[in-house]
Order: sequence, then C-alpha cells, then structure tokens
Amino acid sequence: MRNKTTQNKAISKSSDGFIRVISGQFRGRKLPVKNVEGLRPTTDRIKETVFNWLMQDTRDAHVLDCFAGSGGLGFEALSRFAKSTIFIELDKFAAKQLELNISTLKLENAQVKHTNSLSYLEQKNTNETFNLVFVDPPFRKDLAQTTCDLLEKNQWLSSEALIYVEVETELSTFQKPDNWLLIKEKKAGQVFCRLYQRQSN
Repeated sequence: MRNKTTQNKAISKSSDGFIRVISGQFRGRKLPVKNVEGLRPTTDRIKETVFNWLMQDTRDAHVLDCFAGSGGLGFEALSRFAKSTIFIELDKFAAKQLELNISTLKLENAQVKHTNSLSYLEQKNTNETFNLVFVDPPFRKDLAQTTCDLLEKNQWLSSEALIYVEVETELSTFQKPDNWLLIKEKKAGQVFCRLYQRQSN
C-alpha cells in the first residue's frame, strides 16, 4: 500500500485541469491537461487574438506545434479545419495526454512526437513543409531564438509560412530571421505575441 505522500504525488500527476477549445468544430470541448512543471497553457484571451490574426489561414494548413505542452494552439487549429498537425512534446506525461486527447476527438490527422523540439528541428527536413508553426517555448531558457533559426535553416517552412512566436516581455535579444516579416504584435501581460510571415526568396 502506498503511503499518503506517494498517493498525493500520484494524484497530482493524474489530472490537474483542462483547456477549452474556443471555436470551430470542437468549440466548447474541454480537454484534460497534466500538471507538468513549466507548462503554461495558452489563455483563451491569447488564443482568440492569435486566431483572429490567422482568420482563414488555418483551414487546410499543415501545422507544427513546437513545445506543444497542453496542445492548446494545435487543437484550436485542428478545430478550425487544419489539414494536419504535429505536436512536439518532450515531457512523457504531457505527450501521453496529447495522444489521449487526439483519441478523444477522433482525429486521424494529428500525431505526437515525444521528443525534444530542438533535437527534432535539428534534422534536415526532407518531407512536406509546414505553412503554420507555433513556437511557444518554456520561458527563460532562450529557446525561441534557436527554434526559429532551426525552422529556417533546416527547411521546415513553406515559402510563405506563418510563424507565431510567444516570448517573455523581458527577452530583448530575440532576432527574427532576415526573411521573416513581422505582421502582427501584441503585449499580453508578461508576454509578447508575434506573428511573422516568411518571405519567399
């Protein structure tokens, strides 16, 4: 029999909250989220802002959700009829929950890559490119810069891909790739929300 401390730890890992899909075919659906250190589910307010920016660009998009965590952005894109979504998530509990939520929604066009996002992107892409990418890494680990550089360097992006990047407001060193155009920006609390469009050469 487990002692009380062990039981409490098990309970805290099992089910600690949910995210809500705010629009589209799964509007109103609540999806469980694991209690994972450093996980910051995207708020409904920010999701509304981002997808108002994207408007019709989500439909039929091939989506890559880096540092997926709860999968809030990727599931929102799927709800708005994205053609496919790949979630990249390192934490095994979060990755498993993503798989369960995909199963719950009966999605056949979504998959989870249980791996480090940077390691995944360090590979040279030889498959289909993505035209919508979400980059919302854990804060204060200087991951956004490297992620965006790898997306560009290793041919993960379509010629006019849209890339959403979320960074902490105190991060002043972020430099976008030269051929990315900033098209939308908003400060929301302690984060900057930015939408870039890749310019074809």
